[in-house]
Amino acid sequence: MTQVQLDAMGAKVDDVMGRFRRELTRIKDASGKLESELRELVARTENLNKSLGALGGSDLLSKEEYDLFLEGFKRVKSVKGFGGGSSLDVITAVAREIVMKEIEKHAADGLGRVDYALGPSGALVVRHSKAYICKRSWIPTGPFSVHPDAQKMLEPSFGEPGKCFALNGSSGFVEIKLKTGIIPEAVTLEHVAKSVAFDRSTAPRDCRVSVWFEGLEDKPSVRDERMFPLLEFTYDLERSNAQTFDIDVSDSGIINMVRLDITSNHGNPDYTCVYRSGSMVMSLIMSS
Repeated sequence: MTQVQLDAMGAKVDDVMGRFRRELTRIKDASGKLESELRELVARTENLNKSLGALGGSDLLSKEEYDLFLEGFKRVKSVKGFGGGSSLDVITAVAREIVMKEIEKHAADGLGRVDYALGPSGALVVRHSKAYICKRSWIPTGPFSVHPDAQKMLEPSFGEPGKCFALNGSSGFVEIKLKTGIIPEAVTLEHVAKSVAFDRSTAPRDCRVSVWFEGLEDKPSVRDERMFPLLEFTYDLERSNAQTFDIDVSDSGIINMVRLDITSNHGNPDYTCVYRSGSMVMSLIMSS
């Protein structure tokens, strides 16, 4: 009888231990699954933080920009007569048209601003500091004679390296007669991307802009009496290619002459390259 009781008790113990082992296995499996889910949650959290960081660093539309887009959307929609299709299709079509117009505007001159210092439009280089001449192909006839290639500073070069004018040394100046009298609002210094520039050390760095108005009867000898400083700025190679420096319009009346003094470049002691559009780009935009 005692042996029978012991056998029954052993069977019960075996049954309880079996259920206990199964429960431990289930708990272990659940623990592994929970750990895996926690790792996935951590990964998702990290991705979310990265996305939020990228979103925070992106240029989001301001209220003013949104209002402008909405106004353009309504105007284009009414003109084009977008009536059918889903609202998303309409928004996509109108947004594409607005973007294409902006691309065309910027492609016209690269900056979307009227350039009053553009050579083909009538602006002229009237004086400049000593040119850097590699070959003896030009004999100066006076202390401030204009080199035949100086006009390159005011002409688009369409990104071709070498389409520039070099001033001797790490500093120099250029005097430009604009196509017409204006009240200046901004000066833009432009530079191509570092990935396509051969030598960035020849780019202008610290600059000073002076302006004055010169009439047909005025003698160039009195320019120093009429000239007044307008703006000083530094072109930073690590910022965007085209850097615009705004001017307080109250600082200037009507002017038609501009002097750009380059007081330093980015390190080249021999010469400073002045392009309008090329590997070293200088584009003087006087906006009215």
